[in-house]
Amino acid sequence: MTDLKRTPLYDLHVNNGAKTVPFAGYDMPVQYPLGVMKEHNHTRTAAGLFDVSHMGQVIIRAKSGRIEDAALALETLIPMDVLGLKPQRQRYGMLTNEAGGILDDLMFANMGDHLFVVVNGACKDADFAHMQAHLSETCDLHMFDDRALLALQGPQAETALLRLLPDVTDMSFMDVKTLPYQGAELWISRSGYTGEDGFEISVPADLATPLAKTLLDMDEVEAIGLGARDSLRLEAGLCLYGNDIDLETTPIEAALNWAIQKARRSGGAREGGFPGAEVILNQMGNGTLRKRVGIAPEGRAPMRDGTPLFAELNSDLQIGSITSGGFGPTVGRPVAMGYVTSDLATTDTTLFAELRGKRLPVTVAALPFIPANFKR
Repeated sequence: MTDLKRTPLYDLHVNNGAKTVPFAGYDMPVQYPLGVMKEHNHTRTAAGLFDVSHMGQVIIRAKSGRIEDAALALETLIPMDVLGLKPQRQRYGMLTNEAGGILDDLMFANMGDHLFVVVNGACKDADFAHMQAHLSETCDLHMFDDRALLALQGPQAETALLRLLPDVTDMSFMDVKTLPYQGAELWISRSGYTGEDGFEISVPADLATPLAKTLLDMDEVEAIGLGARDSLRLEAGLCLYGNDIDLETTPIEAALNWAIQKARRSGGAREGGFPGAEVILNQMGNGTLRKRVGIAPEGRAPMRDGTPLFAELNSDLQIGSITSGGFGPTVGRPVAMGYVTSDLATTDTTLFAELRGKRLPVTVAALPFIPANFKR
């Protein structure tokens, strides 16, 4: 346990009574005295503040000085349209391998003269090494160890942040801005991992605790841990890397087709040209053997990752498994997602989950379980 890293906000978490757990190599707050259920509900109704400083923050700058060259370089590693992303806008993406599997999922933003990429904490060192190995001939890359990352999420997130940064009011979902704060730069995106409106705020490490304290002093804002972060993203139908997507999963199996823009698809202006393109584009045209779906368990028993799924009550043939599951406080019942064979992926199909030796009925459900609340 002693080799766990700590974010710049660690002391604040402890002082606020957080229970911490190992996560992505860091000692991270899983919940506060408020408790997971109330933290979840507070984020849905007011505003929650999350420490996500364990994530990797990377800048990619073309040696030519042209943002277009940085965009085309990154397109060799991800199946997204980076070149077509306008300045001060952000997109969801994923690094793929030659088999079409997902190395990691990420967010990337056009900051005007460079790209800003945020990757998952558990993958950040491998991701950065991968990007350096493939992009360093044409680009300069830097991963920050002196910045923190806060997520302020919920319907009252804008109300709270406006008191400190009035210029966020005209931001829409997936907009990014660089704003001055106490002599430093904040890099802000209107995005998050909860299904709610909100912001992710990259802040210099020495300003992170004062900024967090200022926000937590506001009536709307409570500190939120990893427990509620997981139930919030699960209700919102968002993937967790390592559970719902991984090296053995393609973007098409994961039902992430929407994230691959027209320019990179078959017949597009820059078709293919990314690792695993042959596999991924073939699956886009011809389908996959399995697919990620929402799973709605009947009854009150939550079903966790690894729970096997069957088509029939007495069948020995496993047709899939749950990859994420738990109780959804907003919907008031258990929610889950997982993979099933494509012929059984239709919404409202009845399947059976095996829980502690018993077969219990579940229903294939549309994702997300709650409608997104983004500011368009």
